[in-house]
Amino acid sequence: MTPDLDALYRVIEATWPAAHASRVGPWTIRDGQGGGKRVSAATAEEDVVGTDIPDAAAAMQGLGQFPLFMIRMGQTSLDSLLAAAGYEVVDPVNLYLGPIAPLADVPPPRALAFDIWPPLAIQRDIWTAGGIGPERMDVMDRARLVKTAILGRHDQTAAATGFVAISDGVAMFHALEVIDSCRRLGVGRMMTEQAARWAREKGATHMAVLCTKANTGANALYTSLGLEVVGQYHYRIQKG
Repeated sequence: MTPDLDALYRVIEATWPAAHASRVGPWTIRDGQGGGKRVSAATAEEDVVGTDIPDAAAAMQGLGQFPLFMIRMGQTSLDSLLAAAGYEVVDPVNLYLGPIAPLADVPPPRALAFDIWPPLAIQRDIWTAGGIGPERMDVMDRARLVKTAILGRHDQTAAATGFVAISDGVAMFHALEVIDSCRRLGVGRMMTEQAARWAREKGATHMAVLCTKANTGANALYTSLGLEVVGQYHYRIQKG
């Protein structure tokens, strides 16, 4: 059965977890500990009124974080309230999903893609060079799920790395990073297919990925792999 959008939001949360989360009124407040927007943004779990926004902002500031909100599909009223309060849109994101079989059925390349946990030092170096620093690697480490890192090679050298974890039958592929000299050579496709093969062996039925709308290359890759956009979200952050 294809997971619905609410289930997929839970998969995102489980496979890329905040350090801590708590409820403040209608909000879930996340302590991201420097791990990026996804693990630091507040989300509304109930209907929100304008007077609820300062409470969320204060809670995030209390954690040493700048107020940041994630707005999911259908939360148009929340989006309008935040816009009126001076919060501007940043980083709209596409959520892709597809059955895992078409990806996993592709024969593996010989000695070019591997699943490894914990990640090797070279994988951590590739992530670091791509701007995925130790705080984001801490997010991977604290995911309490079936998970692995994918290592890709090209021309006898380490070329790419990524992280995949499974929740409720959905494998979500995060933090795909391909070194500059190996881009547009099919490495990203190879990595995603390897993640799918590993995930199917672990019982996953679907593959999901997240991609900012601005990342045209990655969006083209996931579309070419047969994944479909099934949801979106964006953030709002205070102007200035």
